Amino acid sequence: MIDFEAEYNNRARVPDHLTIIEKYQSDAAAYRDSADCQIDQAYGLGANLKFDLFGTSLIDTNKPMALFIHGGYWQSMSPKFFSHMARGINGHGIPVAVAGYDLCPEVHIEDIVEDLRQLCAHIWTNYRRPIIAYGHSAGGHLTGAILTTDWPARGMPVGLVSAGLAISGLFDLVPLVETTINDKLGMDQNQALRMSPIGMPTPYGTRFVATVGGDESEEYHRQSRVIVDTWSRAGVSALMRGEPGANHFTIVEPLADPDSALTGVLAALAMNAP
Repeated sequence: MIDFEAEYNNRARVPDHLTIIEKYQSDAAAYRDSADCQIDQAYGLGANLKFDLFGTSLIDTNKPMALFIHGGYWQSMSPKFFSHMARGINGHGIPVAVAGYDLCPEVHIEDIVEDLRQLCAHIWTNYRRPIIAYGHSAGGHLTGAILTTDWPARGMPVGLVSAGLAISGLFDLVPLVETTINDKLGMDQNQALRMSPIGMPTPYGTRFVATVGGDESEEYHRQSRVIVDTWSRAGVSALMRGEPGANHFTIVEPLADPDSALTGVLAALAMNAP
């Protein structure tokens, strides 16, 4: 029998996670200090409904905008921990919005998905740029969820979000229901099924990469295998890739490097955007 509590307790699996998170914060602050950026741009009325825009001088190019979505099991962290996640892809001439969103238990996961859809619509309305989404952990889930969106039904163009890179993503939320992670999420089985990207409308014609660290739990590997297999069978250009030696927290570090393989994956998705 699978011990889901242990499989999804990333902080217990990585004893030095606090040191890594502190480095997130210091590296993020350093990038904000040096980058061409606009901080705390509102896209809604809530205090958390803001994004930080990096590479403002790049917006007028013919390239898409990248959208980074942070993790924290939908209940912690903020964009200010992850400013440097824009650095690598900025180096390829692509502007980046680092997203903020409301957190559980003040809201439910479906509200957070709607926050991100609202942000994508805001980006199109204000910048007229197609979007390439990338996110970590819960942000990987949200990347998958916004790919499934029926944009024309919202008055947006088909393919507004044409590709996504999900890093250590969660696409089947049912195993979380009986864990302590769900204490703040408050999901029942039906809500978990409804909010799982594997059960959402398949985003036919999109491109999707699921990346998972070599040192992550078997459940994280299974999550990525399942979404890639499910979507590949239904018209999505989907693939799975690994980051050998990376754990749940170190796996995002290469995004700060324009020359890393992970940034290269993201750049390739952006180069083929509509």
